[in-house]
Amino acid sequence: MDDRQRDLEERLTFLQRHVEQQDRIILELSREVSKLSDRLARTEAKVTQSADAGDQGPPADERPPHW
Repeated sequence: MDDRQRDLEERLTFLQRHVEQQDRIILELSREVSKLSDRLARTEAKVTQSADAGDQGPPADERPPHW
């Protein structure tokens, strides 16, 4: 019975470590998602502001006049 108890304690210790690692990774990913969401919101605001201002460049397939 002592071997069985030791095995269970080892497994529990391993699982606790594993859960702690996952928690750290999830927190890190959550922070990264938050940063990317903020960056996307700023980019969308710039695009909207640019479109509202009528700041449209030449179409991508139009040749410049010096060609």
